[in-house]
Amino acid sequence: MVRRRGEENFAPRKDKILTSMEELIQNFMLVTEGPQMPAGEVYFEAENPKGALGFYIVSKGGGVPYRMKIRSPSFCNLSILSKMCVGHMVADIPVILGSLDFVLGECDR
Repeated sequence: MVRRRGEENFAPRKDKILTSMEELIQNFMLVTEGPQMPAGEVYFEAENPKGALGFYIVSKGGGVPYRMKIRSPSFCNLSILSKMCVGHMVADIPVILGSLDFVLGECDR
C-alpha cells in the first residue's frame, strides 16, 4: 500500500483496520506511541465560551511531548478575584464567584 507523506500520523479507516494486517499494526503503533511530531515548540489558542484556551507544547520529536502547558480560561478568570473582593463583605464572595462562571476542575491543575 502506498502512503502519502504525513499520512502515518492519522489512524486508518476502521474497515481497513479490520481487514488489513498492515493497517492494524499502524493503528496499534499510533495508539501506543502517539503521532510522530517534529522537534520544536508551538502555542495554539482556541476561543471558547468561557475565554481563550491555550496549549503550549515543546517537543524533542517522537510521539510524546517533552513539555505541555495548558492555559485554561477559568484559571485566568479566577485570578482577578482578589481585586474584585476589595471593599466587599465575606458574604458577597459566593455571588462574586458565581459571576465569574469558572470551573474548579480547570483551576485545580
